[in-house]
Amino acid sequence: MLKGIDNRLNADVLHVLRAMGHGDMLIVSDTNFPADSIAKQTVHGKLLRMENLTAGETVGAILSVLPLDTFVDDFAARMEIVGEPDTIPPVQAEVQAAIDAAEGAPRPMIGVERFAFYDMAKEAYAVIQSGERRFYGCFMLRKGVIPPDA
Repeated sequence: MLKGIDNRLNADVLHVLRAMGHGDMLIVSDTNFPADSIAKQTVHGKLLRMENLTAGETVGAILSVLPLDTFVDDFAARMEIVGEPDTIPPVQAEVQAAIDAAEGAPRPMIGVERFAFYDMAKEAYAVIQSGERRFYGCFMLRKGVIPPDA
């Protein structure tokens, strides 16, 4: 255990979050996502797991240490429901709430079509598979910067 660090973040996840640079993408997936095969194509090359957490809990823990990019509109994305791109299921609403809490204000994620999301995920720095079993619990987070002390 470490002081000031969410205990849901394991050593492998912390290592990757620290190693990522500004603009790098992180994928948080549900249990149905082809996480292992896609993770092999990422910069990190290995799947990370936060298995006993929902997507909202996983993103909340990650955002306790990871700043989101403030320079782009695609700072966070959700996989769109096939045939219903504007529908926001509860799992996505929970992740949006975690983002809004971390940002201190509403900041909506963009939607990405399912197969475009798979392609985007292959370009990510890493994939973290949560224990989320609800469908469409797949998200992208883009790392931002931490400004120097004033």
